[in-house]
Amino acid sequence: MNNPNIQKDTGAWIAQVWISFILAAGFTCWGIYHLPIDQWMRGYLAMGFFFSLGSAFTLAKTLRDNHEAGKIINRISDAKTEKILSEFEMREKNVANFR
Repeated sequence: MNNPNIQKDTGAWIAQVWISFILAAGFTCWGIYHLPIDQWMRGYLAMGFFFSLGSAFTLAKTLRDNHEAGKIINRISDAKTEKILSEFEMREKNVANFR
């Protein structure tokens, strides 16, 4: 199915997003590892970081899913409106032909 309304990101944007994600996560893990603190504190920080990272992915997926669901509802609504308008135009043509 060929849909011109589908927006696709460029390869450069996708690469930039992945590179920035890998750098941010990598340097944060590196920073936590090299902190001059006890192991249990380092573990707690790492656990918090990975929990926040997973929550960010879940939030992004949820927002995307809700946005896509809204687009589908809008398409259905647009199709219903188009059907009503075409039925109205057909009635108008029939009335005009009857006169």
